[in-house]
Amino acid sequence: MRAAFLLPGLALPALVWLAPLETWMPVFAAHMLRHMTLVALAAPLIVLGMPDAARRVRVPPLGAALAEFVVVWAWHLPAAHALGRLQGVGYAAEQASFLLVGLAVWAGCLRDDQPLAGAGGLLLTSMHMTLLGALLVLAPRDIYAGVCGTAPDLTGQQIGGMLMLAIGTPVYLLAGLWLTGQALRERGTA
Repeated sequence: MRAAFLLPGLALPALVWLAPLETWMPVFAAHMLRHMTLVALAAPLIVLGMPDAARRVRVPPLGAALAEFVVVWAWHLPAAHALGRLQGVGYAAEQASFLLVGLAVWAGCLRDDQPLAGAGGLLLTSMHMTLLGALLVLAPRDIYAGVCGTAPDLTGQQIGGMLMLAIGTPVYLLAGLWLTGQALRERGTA
């Protein structure tokens, strides 16, 4: 166990779940900050903090990336988003599924035996996170207000999309590029 990674990895979800983020930022932005903290910050730290446990989870990197794609995009469909935002059980299911697929992606992609596949999984994840963030930023209206029964807040949605772009895109992209570099160095010394 590597406490330097594991402790912050466990503290981050507690922090974003307990902090009254909605008092500091728009509701949608707070919701997105929680998502991104789970999948792009807490999950890799937990995996790095528990390398032996992560090694035992033999998740194929691209399969894990596909699972995360499905979960992330499914929860951003309007009806599913409303369930996660407005109902306690939906919120718990949404948060748990984000953390689980985040752990699967990082455990699968950070495997020592498949650095290029891991890089591919992380780079694909970076691309779909970038696309979803851009869609949220560039949408001409609040996508979720009608289904959530809230006043339209396009600015809050745009801030949420920017958080996705500012957190998810660089984390996955840089980790994918680092793994690519690792794989190329290994091939160069072989």
